[in-house]
Amino acid sequence: MGSIGNGRTGSEVGIQMPPAGSKTVLEPVALPVTTSSVPRGPRLGMVMVVARAAALVMALLSMSLMVSSKQQGTLTIFGIEIPLYANWSFSYSLQFLAGMSAASAAYSLAQLLIIALKAMKKVSVVPSRRHVWLLFAGDQVFSLAMMSAGSAAAAVSNLNRTGIRHTPLPNFCKPLPHFCNFSAASIACAFLSCIFLAMSAVIDVIWLASL
Repeated sequence: MGSIGNGRTGSEVGIQMPPAGSKTVLEPVALPVTTSSVPRGPRLGMVMVVARAAALVMALLSMSLMVSSKQQGTLTIFGIEIPLYANWSFSYSLQFLAGMSAASAAYSLAQLLIIALKAMKKVSVVPSRRHVWLLFAGDQVFSLAMMSAGSAAAAVSNLNRTGIRHTPLPNFCKPLPHFCNFSAASIACAFLSCIFLAMSAVIDVIWLASL
């Protein structure tokens, strides 16, 4: 073991040196490596476009089917023929569904046009948190409104099929099948539009979490 003395015999201050035959190996310190995940922006943007396009198609179908729900028929009771005429405009619930379907279609179309315009300009679909919050609020409002309108119209449609409990009302859908079937299809499309708008709201939440 080598040492370096201070020239005095009594005491020595030494610096220990490694043995001549030994080799000192400096082990590298493992630094934490952060692996960046694949950006979810483009994928979420594509899912958002599909969800909004589906909501637009379902809302347009709901509106067009409801507007087409009109028919004339004849109801026979005890041999007496009673002329019937059914029209969606006779019910406030069906009017509400048609109006909300038109508003939801306009909202979805506006959002798709905004996305298309940003894609043409090669700008991010979601530029800020404020924009995402506005999208989330709009998706929530129209999703709940479509659910409310569909539920109200479903109650009227069910009443036409079954009548009022404990009241001997006939089944009006037998002489008016076209009206009842188109109304039921319109209500189903309204609920599907509500589901797709809710999916858009979920995507908004994911975007908010990633910003």
